Amino acid sequence: MRKLPRLFLALCLTYAPFALAETVLKRGNGTEPETLDIHQSSGVSEANIQRDMFEGLVTEDAFGKLQPGVAEKWEISNDGKRYTFHLRKDSQWSDGTALTADDFVYAYQRALAPETASDYAFILWPIAGAEAFNKGEQKDPTSIGVKALDPQTLEITLKAPTSYFLGMLMHPMAFPVPKQALEKAGKDWIKPESIRCNGAYCLSEWTPQAHVKLVKNPHYRRAAEVKIDSVYYIPTEDQNSELKRYRAGEIDITYDVPSDQIKTVAQDFPAEFRSTPYIGTYYYALNLENPAFKGNPKVRRALSLALDRDILTEKITQAGEIPAWGWVPPVDHYTQQNMEEKALDKAARTKLAQSLYAESGYGADKPLELEVLYNTSDNNKKLAIAVAAMWKQTLGVKTNLRNEEWKVYLSSRKQKQFQVVRSSWIGDYNDAHTFLSLFKSDVGEMNTSGYKNPEFDRLMAEAETQTDAKKRQEAMEQAERILLADTPIIPIYYNTTQHLVSPQISGWENNVMDVHPSQYLSVKE
Repeated sequence: MRKLPRLFLALCLTYAPFALAETVLKRGNGTEPETLDIHQSSGVSEANIQRDMFEGLVTEDAFGKLQPGVAEKWEISNDGKRYTFHLRKDSQWSDGTALTADDFVYAYQRALAPETASDYAFILWPIAGAEAFNKGEQKDPTSIGVKALDPQTLEITLKAPTSYFLGMLMHPMAFPVPKQALEKAGKDWIKPESIRCNGAYCLSEWTPQAHVKLVKNPHYRRAAEVKIDSVYYIPTEDQNSELKRYRAGEIDITYDVPSDQIKTVAQDFPAEFRSTPYIGTYYYALNLENPAFKGNPKVRRALSLALDRDILTEKITQAGEIPAWGWVPPVDHYTQQNMEEKALDKAARTKLAQSLYAESGYGADKPLELEVLYNTSDNNKKLAIAVAAMWKQTLGVKTNLRNEEWKVYLSSRKQKQFQVVRSSWIGDYNDAHTFLSLFKSDVGEMNTSGYKNPEFDRLMAEAETQTDAKKRQEAMEQAERILLADTPIIPIYYNTTQHLVSPQISGWENNVMDVHPSQYLSVKE
């Protein structure tokens, strides 16, 4: 943390004299952002920045808990299907123009438009008419259940009662977008000279592979309470380099900590090291269109059973992760499901894996040859090497490793240019649905494996319209058991997060969503 003297502070296209020193925060942010367009991005690194730049109807506090955002209050109809949001009358964009209910209508219509091709559009499908419009079955955008009753009143109608709906609205896909900026600048609306934000900060500059700089938005409703003037989000794919920069005082908050340095870091920085549970699952997705896996669940299961998850988490990642024998991590109102083989000891699992491998047509004279794709990261690389070694030792599989930078990796994953791909999924809200909905056959590219099972789809459709909480839970649990039996993915561990936070920073609160908006942080004097 450092204070840089400046005569003028750029405030989102508005310049004003600034006599005091500028307070600067520098945050490690993992990968270089794919884009900052909320309807075109899908990664955590992008969402971290977008949460600083935009605010939805509801938002999160420093603890990751839901609180009013642009909407100061709302009512829910007796049938649980209609939400009426009352927007704050002083809501503004960063150029001082009023933010109205029409901005949300425009944003949701753009998010769901087929031509936008948003991978995350399915998150809005609980809204009445949203799925049909997104799939092109309905051409009229007004068929979506989102209406501006007046400039400060927004009505959203759902196709069925949805218990997690308010939590879902904290996702960037549910943020408003500035219609005038989009219509004027087109795809360049997200550039510093065109952008309009309604969050605590706005985009000032973006230097690829160097930083994304945000500056305080003077028109934000809580601007007087925002303590930090400028925030630099710095791409830090190399965790060892990030750690060195933190030690040198060049970064105030790290995105991660190298797995082989965790014990040392915990000893050297006991008050600065933060390790907490995280609502996410790290897994390998198998391309079900690849000849090695298509119609061959036995070989998929053999690969999963050949992994010793205890060794992977205790010896490789070493960050307190929980070995995963199921897909959904610990979430509210849900009983975790596991592969049946979790109950077996290691010797029995190894024997079964070898038997399934042989039954699949592979063996010493015909070994399976695979390629694992992962995005550039020291931790991803170490885990991939260990996985490849386990497959080799237990089954005789020959594995090649391929790493790609984030944007290239995303393109390869989207186009299914892989056999096995490293993935992780972070829950968008504290509910099993955010994990299981990923494998519905109609969600598009976010279903990385290309998994399709009519019974799984039926159970998820039942859960999405079920008003009885117990029956809803049972439907999702049954769906997960089917998913695990089909093995389109290999769950490896349930996530934890590791950060180093400078002792000069206050306001950081550990939370399971790992959400830490810059507006709640400050510098200790």
